[in-house]
Amino acid sequence: MSETTVTQMGEAAASKRAGTRERIVRAAAQLLVEGGRGAVTTRAVAEAAGVQAPTIYRKFGDMWGLLDEVASYGFSTYLLDKAMREREEDPVEDLRRGWDLHVEFGLANPALYTLMYGYPTSETQSTAASEAAGLLRDLVQRIAEAGRLRVGVERAAQMIQAAGCGVTLTLIGTPPEDLDPALSGMTREAVLASVTTDEPGRPTGQDGRDRVANRAVALKAVLSEAETELTPGEQTLLSEWLDRLS
Repeated sequence: MSETTVTQMGEAAASKRAGTRERIVRAAAQLLVEGGRGAVTTRAVAEAAGVQAPTIYRKFGDMWGLLDEVASYGFSTYLLDKAMREREEDPVEDLRRGWDLHVEFGLANPALYTLMYGYPTSETQSTAASEAAGLLRDLVQRIAEAGRLRVGVERAAQMIQAAGCGVTLTLIGTPPEDLDPALSGMTREAVLASVTTDEPGRPTGQDGRDRVANRAVALKAVLSEAETELTPGEQTLLSEWLDRLS
């Protein structure tokens, strides 16, 4: 048997394994859409994908491993659209658009969204949710670098995520006749008002302490760019001072 033939056989086997994995994920995703989390059982997925139950555990470890991949599979298009969309010149407006996209996705995909955010423990947070949180942090970082963030980047990102997820899950669980169409927008603006400031150069109504805090947040956001000017110890000390000021 030639080396080329062995290579081709190996590639064919790898392709088959990948095909089986994708078939299982697709089957689980379809069950999730049709019947919710309770419909995604080992037996149901195995039957729908045409595999034996042990195959699922061999490829995904356990049911949470499969569900994590289902969430990433279903969320991948949204993540791509959100990551690739053209940025707004105003970073706060960019964050505003990101909030609306997040809520729209949840309402259009309630079973998938609940899978991602309805089980809030560190052991079960989906990879897709973690990636979405990373995109949110990048948006908040831009606001900090523009000198328009009232609190630290991590705290602002956590506040926005908590509020956005809470609103979306609330809307998902509310009967259509009781939905408040203004709930998302009003919550969004309340959160943005608490963590962001007006554009630099415009009247803000802030006192001196607030202005110092805003600038401390902005400086910390770009502190890593001063690596060649400061020693690691100096960076750590300055970071502590900026945290205290903000």
